Amino acid sequence: MAGFDSYDVIIVGGGHNGLVCACYLARAGRKVIVLERRGVLGGAAVTEEFYPGFRNSVASYTVSLLHPKIISDLRLAEHGLRIVERPLANFMPLPDGRYLSFGADATNGDRDNVAEFSKKDHARLPAYNEMLNGVVGLLRATLLETPPNAGGGLIDAWRALRNGRRWLQLSLEQQRSVLKLMSRSAGEILDDWFETPALKALFGFDAIVGNFASPYHPGTGYVLLHHVFGEVNGKQGAWGHAIGGMGAITRAMAAEARRLGVELITDTPVAEILVEGSTVRGVRSIDGKVFRARQVAANVNPKLLFLNLVPQDAIPAEFLESIRGYRCGSGTFRMNVALSELPDFACLPGTRQGRHHGGGIIMAPSLEYMHQAYEDARQNGWSRRPIVEMLIPSTIDDSLAPRGRHVASLFCQHFRASLPDRGDWDAHREEAADTVIDTVNEYAPNFRSSILGRMILSPKDLEQKFGLVDGDIFHGRLSMEQLFSARPVLGYGNYRTPIRNLYLCGSGAHPGGGVTGLPGHNAAREIHRDIRR
Repeated sequence: MAGFDSYDVIIVGGGHNGLVCACYLARAGRKVIVLERRGVLGGAAVTEEFYPGFRNSVASYTVSLLHPKIISDLRLAEHGLRIVERPLANFMPLPDGRYLSFGADATNGDRDNVAEFSKKDHARLPAYNEMLNGVVGLLRATLLETPPNAGGGLIDAWRALRNGRRWLQLSLEQQRSVLKLMSRSAGEILDDWFETPALKALFGFDAIVGNFASPYHPGTGYVLLHHVFGEVNGKQGAWGHAIGGMGAITRAMAAEARRLGVELITDTPVAEILVEGSTVRGVRSIDGKVFRARQVAANVNPKLLFLNLVPQDAIPAEFLESIRGYRCGSGTFRMNVALSELPDFACLPGTRQGRHHGGGIIMAPSLEYMHQAYEDARQNGWSRRPIVEMLIPSTIDDSLAPRGRHVASLFCQHFRASLPDRGDWDAHREEAADTVIDTVNEYAPNFRSSILGRMILSPKDLEQKFGLVDGDIFHGRLSMEQLFSARPVLGYGNYRTPIRNLYLCGSGAHPGGGVTGLPGHNAAREIHRDIRR
């Protein structure tokens, strides 16, 4: 094996969590190198030109969960990051010619729109938001912390006690709400609160984003929570856009990493994690170069790490079996399209830019529609009537498209990683993409004719391009047995692994997926703590 370099910490994977982890370790005085497989840093949070003159956030596509502490600590604004709030949180066109719209703070104008459907639901909205915010407050308190590790020592006992105290500080009603949201389905919860199908679907969409499940599956209540704990520019629950696309976030992170002395290497796939005895010693790249380090942090899916990169004989059999059973597959299909004009929605006619064009446009009119989309994909591979969220970021960011033209992100559910009895995704990706376009065209009849070009990312494409196992955008499902102290495996919820000095710093660790930076932040703290021992 040719080549030798020595570092304090090697980060495998230059996605946003890897960059965050590298920055915090470098701030603590460590010599850090980041090795990225692709030719560009950023992982799934990148901006690329996908059609001449048209750029867009390729995979991840909207901002809310990126933690404000990380934005501040890593000086992202000083490196050019600017995040603006959407003019509208969500817009839902409906087949009957009506629509629902919702601002991030449920302003009176948006609530009045709900009253057109149901005065009862209109009256219930403040109580629902109060319930949700109370539970989300408990979740937010855990985000920057290392979960108590099962079977751990005094530190883990103290962490468990701290979380117990938080639980006791909740009112009895809040405790009931937590239990419901953590254990029940989003559909059941929303059916209890509201009567309007479209309103339930608008809220229920958050429960199936990146989640191959029906909204009536137990545990989807938590996924709903996971998508509402964020904020934009201090406004909780808001959603926004990074000017220049999601790549602006990781470019700013990379700039800070370079300022701190981190070595950033692209086009360097890691072939093997080097283990001697039960201790990590470094990594070997695919071209045979060896990088030595005292510690290695992996910003990759746990399955990819332990089944592909770590020698199998170095992993305890029981842990390896648990990793084999780690569930992945988010049912996600992504498209980016270049448009000659804005969508002309039947419910709000016209291609002149309106407030509704700047929101998250959800095309899935009921929870029953969402349930059927899941069942269809489970049986046939993908939904013949898929769930589609469309964002048109060029309405607030003119750097993405030529003047008078637009780009749209289409985030679609449900599309299985494997296609039963239908062969490979390569043979069906165009057909599935046409199904998505047909769905949007039902609500905006000019959509198909306005498309100048498109970029398609099937679950297979997401895996091959970004290393997302089974196309899972969260590095593992957000199900109860894979959360908090059990992410990825109970007994290893503290960013450490059975291999001494090998850590997880990506979304396969607490608190899970999304562009948060939190796994990278928290893992860096634990890595630094171990260095000092």
